[in-house]
Amino acid sequence: MPDQPSIAGLLKDLREEGTLLLREEIALAKKEISEKVSNTARNLTYVVAGALVGYSALIFLLLALSALISQALVAQEINLGWATFLGFLIVALIAGIASTAIILKGIQTLKKVSLVPDKTIETLKEDKTWAQNKIN
Repeated sequence: MPDQPSIAGLLKDLREEGTLLLREEIALAKKEISEKVSNTARNLTYVVAGALVGYSALIFLLLALSALISQALVAQEINLGWATFLGFLIVALIAGIASTAIILKGIQTLKKVSLVPDKTIETLKEDKTWAQNKIN
């Protein structure tokens, strides 16, 4: 009779292979999550840096727009004080509406980002099937 491994030997091999597989899956999950977090952080850094530069430009643009609206109101014979106030108020309302729309868009986009390690979950499912086939 050829050398057949004993049941104890098979169980030992299965345990060792299962332990090794589990360690590899944990390492894969850590790596995958780390990559996703790193990519998200880098992209958020670009967004913040661009927003800061754009914010500076936007302030001057809004001031210029307020002055333009104020001058248009003065041309309509509205008191300079009221024209200035209304110019800033109109621009503030427009900027508030625009910023709300941009914030909501950003929130929707961030909700779509998944930090779940999809590849690892898939391989864990495959490993479960493999282990079940080994046992049967």
